[in-house]
Amino acid sequence: MRGRRSEVPAVEANAAAERFLDSPALSDGTRRAYRVDVGEFCRWLDERGTALDEVDVRTLVEYGGYLGTARRGRGKLAPATIARKLAAVRAFLRHALGPARVPDARLGPRRGRRLPHAPRAVDVDTELSALEGEGPLALRNRALVELVYSAGLRSAEAVGLDLGDVDFEQELVHVRHGKGAKDRVVPLGEEAALWVARYLHEARPSLARGAENALFLSATGRRLDTSTLRRIAPHPHRLRHAFATHLLDGGADLRTIQELLGHSSLSTTQVYSHVDARRLRRVYDSAHPRS
Repeated sequence: MRGRRSEVPAVEANAAAERFLDSPALSDGTRRAYRVDVGEFCRWLDERGTALDEVDVRTLVEYGGYLGTARRGRGKLAPATIARKLAAVRAFLRHALGPARVPDARLGPRRGRRLPHAPRAVDVDTELSALEGEGPLALRNRALVELVYSAGLRSAEAVGLDLGDVDFEQELVHVRHGKGAKDRVVPLGEEAALWVARYLHEARPSLARGAENALFLSATGRRLDTSTLRRIAPHPHRLRHAFATHLLDGGADLRTIQELLGHSSLSTTQVYSHVDARRLRRVYDSAHPRS
């Protein structure tokens, strides 16, 4: 019967949540975000007296409604926040109960599609030029941000690079343990290669302490963290969006961009196909025989 806990539950929610959150497939940032959202879901189940193995599509619809209701001390959650929380719960349930038990139905409120903001190429050039300065940290900063833009790296991927991950001979960057624990290889651009090589020869030796294998080092010789990257280049994800948008403008197809970004689904990459009317007109005028 729904709403009544089984005498011997097949799966205990909190224990299953801990196993899920301990999964090596999750990045540290995802694990922190999921801990809050999955913990909230488990508490909701407990208050209802619902065992985890009793969860079905009706349960998830009810939970989506619960998230969309304003509660004491808190206003209504934004649709994007509800969608994020439900995505965390779906991932947890797939891990705990198996994919067949997780419904594909849309559960949260529909949210407007927000296109990623990508700076123009000239704005990226200005941002990179502004990083020039004296000393090893300035050279490190320029090399780091050049590489983020050149390879379309996520923040955690950039600071997680080791010395052996940049192959100057093959002009490649090996991104290991990206989002979803997936590895990929992306081209190393000429400008990024120049600045990273300068950093390795002129700056990194003065920052290195001991046998730290990280490519990018802090002033104390430790691996950089993402907060340092955000101080150097606020909203570094904009550079990843610029990487994808500028590739698309240059004629790259979405499948290629999907591989370079490390997206598991083409639908994630397709947000970049929603281009402005001026670009559509330019392509139309150059391609259509009766334009």
